[in-house]
Amino acid sequence: MNLTRDRVHSIGWISVLLVCGALTIGLTLRVNAVKSQVHDTEKRIVWVQQDINFLETEFQTRSNQQALKELNDLEFGYKAPTAGQYIEGERQLAALGMPVGPGAPAPIRYANADTAGDPAQGQGDAANGGLLAMVSPVTGATAAALPATEAKGAGGKSRDPERDQLARDAAALGSRLARIEVAEAAQQ
Repeated sequence: MNLTRDRVHSIGWISVLLVCGALTIGLTLRVNAVKSQVHDTEKRIVWVQQDINFLETEFQTRSNQQALKELNDLEFGYKAPTAGQYIEGERQLAALGMPVGPGAPAPIRYANADTAGDPAQGQGDAANGGLLAMVSPVTGATAAALPATEAKGAGGKSRDPERDQLARDAAALGSRLARIEVAEAAQQ
C-alpha cells in the first residue's frame, strides 16, 4: 500500500474529527449529568423550604394554642367534655328535655297526607285537602281564616291564577300521595 502525503493528511484529519466528536459527546454527557445534579439540588431546596414553612406554621399554631389555653384558663374556664357527658341514644336525649313553660311557642307541626277513608282525620284536615293547616306563629291565624275577599277580586274572580292552580294542586296532593304506582321495570 502506497501511502501518499495526501492520503496521510486525510487520515489525520479524520482521526482529529473522530477525537473531537468523542470529546464533544463526552462533554455533552458531563453537562447533562451536572444539569441533573442541579435539578435534584433545586428540588431538595424546594422540599427544605416547604419543610421550613411547615415548621414555622406548626410553631405558630402551637404558640397560639398555648396562648389560647392560657386565655381559656384565665378568662373562660372551659373544660373538654368527659366520657360521662356523651349521650348514648335518643331516649337519653329525650330524658334531658324540659316540660314546656308558660308562654312558650307551640311545637312545629309537620304536614301529612290523608289516607283514603281514614276516619281518624278531623273535619278541618279534610277541608284542606288532607294537609294540616299552616298557622302563623305570630297571630295564630290559619290561612283558611283569611277573608275570601282578600284572595278574590271584583266579581268573585281570582286576581292570581297561579295561586288558584297551587291551591288546586295542594288539594289534590293527599290523593296523589296515597296512590302507589308500580313501574313497569319492577314487574318484570
